[in-house]
Amino acid sequence: MSAGLDDLPLRDDLRGMKPYGAPQAPLPVALNVNENTHPVPSEVADDILDSIAVALREVNRYPDREFTALREGFAGYLGHGLTSDQIWAANGSNEVLQHVLQAFAGPGRTAFGFAPTYSMYPLLSRSTGASWVAGERESDYTISAESAAAQVAEASPDVVFLCAPNNPTGTPLRLDVIEAVYEASRGVVVVDEAYQEFAPREERSALTLLPGRERLVVSRTMSKAFAFAGARVGYLAADPAVIDALRLVRLPYHLSALTQAAATAALRHAPTMLGMVDEIVAQRDRISATLEALGYDPHESWTNFVLFGGVDDPAATWQALYDEGVLIRDVGIPHHLRVTAGTEAETTAFLDALASIDSAS
Repeated sequence: MSAGLDDLPLRDDLRGMKPYGAPQAPLPVALNVNENTHPVPSEVADDILDSIAVALREVNRYPDREFTALREGFAGYLGHGLTSDQIWAANGSNEVLQHVLQAFAGPGRTAFGFAPTYSMYPLLSRSTGASWVAGERESDYTISAESAAAQVAEASPDVVFLCAPNNPTGTPLRLDVIEAVYEASRGVVVVDEAYQEFAPREERSALTLLPGRERLVVSRTMSKAFAFAGARVGYLAADPAVIDALRLVRLPYHLSALTQAAATAALRHAPTMLGMVDEIVAQRDRISATLEALGYDPHESWTNFVLFGGVDDPAATWQALYDEGVLIRDVGIPHHLRVTAGTEAETTAFLDALASIDSAS
């Protein structure tokens, strides 16, 4: 008879916790985890494969511990006068955020975010020994600068997470809110811009707020706009002193030579890789318009997904869509479901399935 978790000398603060997980199923249309469902363009894939082949010739050696070429590539991609000594990267933005928590939070310290927000923030916080404190949003999931600053000042956390735009709601986060939170905070403020590439082009990134703010961190990922979810590459920009702090907690040679080669090659093709963003945004807006026409309540989204309310029985609707071969996400918000904006064909499949469910009911 095999042992259970209760039979092991597990850390007390981990007892009762559940691991992160979204349903995985081999359905024809999977729109549940906010992937970029467009395949990597063939010419880009060929260059990535060539770069990996070159790296394989020296895979018997440890990789560049400082991932120099990749950091230079990210600095060039982000612009805003950033230099490579302001860049950090890891195996997905989750590991990037874990490094931040390991360096600036940990046992006896607290991390803070405005709920509902990315579900990994509390999991990462608790797994690194920090306590999680949840702040509140307005009923439409927005946050005002005044309310945000007051809540942060009262909680006095060591790390603040601001998801901009927010996951799972898609809600924009204005720069004045970030500035107010930074001024009210004594700790590190992390602006998670995982979905920034899907925001309106004229909107400024939090990267513009970095000068003179040594406790501000702006994290990004290649998983979404770059269609690189399977490669696991996340990164951040911050003051060089923050980068030095992250070196204290990273594992040796944490980014493999193959990962570095693949990501560096993908960055060389940034315009091509980002060419699909406009198509995804078009499908996102099509989803919102059609959901509204069907009588649902889609929330404003600056991401590659749409959270929609007005769902009488989310579990039943989710299952009915599943039975039609369409997988979306129940994020636990009452009377809401979330769907990723996929290709035109995938979007059509979702909307047709949802309409047929409505007709049947």
